[in-house]
Amino acid sequence: MEAALKGEMAAHLGYEKHQRTKSENARNGTSTKKLQTAQGALPIELPRDRQGSFEPQLVKKHQTRFEGLDHQIISLYAKGMSVADIQDQMEELYEAKISTSLISSITDSVLEEVEAWQSRPLDGCYPIVYMDCLVVKVRENKQIVNKAVYLALGVNDQGHKELLGIWLSANEGAKFWLGVLTELKNRGLEDIFIACIDGLTGFPEAIEAVYPKTEVQLCIVHMVRNSVRYVSWKERKEVCKHLRSIYTATTEEEGLSALELLQEKGKKYAYIYELWHRHWSRIAPMFSYPPEIRKVIYTTNAIESVNMSLRKLLKTKRVFPNDTSVLKILYLSLDRITRRWTMPITDWPSAMRYFMIRFGERVQI
Repeated sequence: MEAALKGEMAAHLGYEKHQRTKSENARNGTSTKKLQTAQGALPIELPRDRQGSFEPQLVKKHQTRFEGLDHQIISLYAKGMSVADIQDQMEELYEAKISTSLISSITDSVLEEVEAWQSRPLDGCYPIVYMDCLVVKVRENKQIVNKAVYLALGVNDQGHKELLGIWLSANEGAKFWLGVLTELKNRGLEDIFIACIDGLTGFPEAIEAVYPKTEVQLCIVHMVRNSVRYVSWKERKEVCKHLRSIYTATTEEEGLSALELLQEKGKKYAYIYELWHRHWSRIAPMFSYPPEIRKVIYTTNAIESVNMSLRKLLKTKRVFPNDTSVLKILYLSLDRITRRWTMPITDWPSAMRYFMIRFGERVQI
């Protein structure tokens, strides 16, 4: 901090220390000042000039508390830097050794904010909600284990995306999702029109147990991936082409007809037919919507893009020391991620008019 303040003084005077100059103003020693931080009093030496015209920006006049350092540390942590990396960065910038315990203490200061955000009241209705998981490695009981991070992304009645919460569990399962959905309802979310999910066993039933009127839409991308898992590379292109004719059909009847054609190809693709036929009631809802709505509900791309952004940050931290550190970095990174969000449906008023006709009194105005 003192090195940075000296740099500000040099910029203010227009010349470096000990450099010859014709300037009427000059350095005039320092004054001692104590700044109050969350970790205690911090004494620093503030440079002065003879004319008294120096207005430092890092530590302003009459300022008694310094939060800039906290903000910088939290910002670096949110970008995925480890505590040790932040320590090195602070030493390089300010030529001062900051302990790792101090950095952890500063980043821990957001935990109350995380708790408040996680328990905040929600809107009564989100027309579209996407739900998905990503996996992180956490150190637990002297072992490294995989843990599932549950994410629920809602599209509110204004057409804007909003992350409803972050939850951590030992693994992904429908039973835990049931608890997540119950929590969302307890926080005020009374109705969901369309829930877009992957093909996790028991997941649709968990949604319908809490929101019986919600239409569950399975992600077509996940369906295609599961379908071609055991298809040879030579035949994969042909199979994908036929599957495309199913989910891009204009009507449900056309899509079902294309699915029946797959059965006629013989036993070779019997398991693909059986997969789609078994889940057809969860695939078909998209056919009853106009193209602008269908294109945003037939995949979970909206939440997959969030996962992709989070994974970029998680790459730098291969193993987290505990569950708390996972929640801290995910929450802090959301601010940067949400700044780039756009509306999933450009013509949202038209989509709301369609929802009003289709769902009637369930649409809250």
